Amino acid sequence: MNFGFSEEQEELRKMVRRFLDEKSPETEVRRLMATDEGFDPAVWRQMADELALQGLGIPEEFGGQGFGPVELYVVFEEMGAALLCSPYFSTVALAANAVLLVGTDEDRASYLPGIASGDTIATLALTDDTGQWDLASTSVTARDTDGTWVVNGVSNYVTDGQSASVVFVPAMTEAGLSLFAVELNASGVERTSLATMDQTRKQSRITYADAPARLVGSDGGALAGLETTVQIALAALAAEQVGGAQRVLNNAVEYAKNRVQFGRPIGSFQAIKHKCADMLLDVESAKSAAYYAAWAAQERNDELPIAASLAKSFCSEAYFHCAAENIQIHGGIGFTWEHHAHLYFKRAKSSELFLGDPAYHRELLADRLGI
Repeated sequence: MNFGFSEEQEELRKMVRRFLDEKSPETEVRRLMATDEGFDPAVWRQMADELALQGLGIPEEFGGQGFGPVELYVVFEEMGAALLCSPYFSTVALAANAVLLVGTDEDRASYLPGIASGDTIATLALTDDTGQWDLASTSVTARDTDGTWVVNGVSNYVTDGQSASVVFVPAMTEAGLSLFAVELNASGVERTSLATMDQTRKQSRITYADAPARLVGSDGGALAGLETTVQIALAALAAEQVGGAQRVLNNAVEYAKNRVQFGRPIGSFQAIKHKCADMLLDVESAKSAAYYAAWAAQERNDELPIAASLAKSFCSEAYFHCAAENIQIHGGIGFTWEHHAHLYFKRAKSSELFLGDPAYHRELLADRLGI
């Protein structure tokens, strides 16, 4: 097991960091999070045409670059640090993996080339109005009507549902949990944007009323593939959280070095030293958990379910703690909305709940470990 990054992976990190430094400064984040779309289509196009990021983890036979979760981890970590406003997570970590793991080769050939080229923005609807992350308990249903599938029900808290052109919907049929692709401009589909605490990641409520759909994979055969999809997405989200936690640690340390009170930098005060030390411990421990999850996702071994829930539960709490301490270290100015500390604080809280909160994943861990 090697948790070190190769020279090529480090070059990828530098390339993505340079791009995000230019395209996702704080001013641009604040501008985009106030728009209905929540992202810049021109930047999305550049990500696909110049950096090929959307196709990074898609096999070459379907128009992608053929890399694995570790390379994607590097990208997600940098995006988390920059708070990039983009439907990248929903399209790449969720939708593309769902098609790869649940769909047939015909399904992959239909959807993955569009995702890899940046032409298709997609998402995966994992929850209904209950907000529960248990896939098998969804209230969304589908039925076959003379050879055409239709979907009924509600998907809620759908990440980037307003900007996506297609949503992949887990729905119950007579055979069991199945996955369906629904074009979001089709008849019987209604989208409503939701007000969110974290405005950098948009959410929607989608209603289906006999919405025409295409079966992805086999009828009743989606559960195992979707569970693995979520586990890989958890590793990607942990990477985002590590990137954000590292950035707020850097910001806190920089401020502590430069802010002078009583004739000396506040970083020389014992209370501030302790806060920074605790943040560093959180960040380094979170990296270990996230690297382990990325390795397990790359190997696709039996450790993935445990590693994914472990990383999500620990990295969620580590990021939120670091974001909160960053505000404390900045003092009065850190409590103002105009300060960037609040952007990371809100992203940390929303990421803590996204795909299941720490308590939910600790319960999954206990069940999987038999304790």
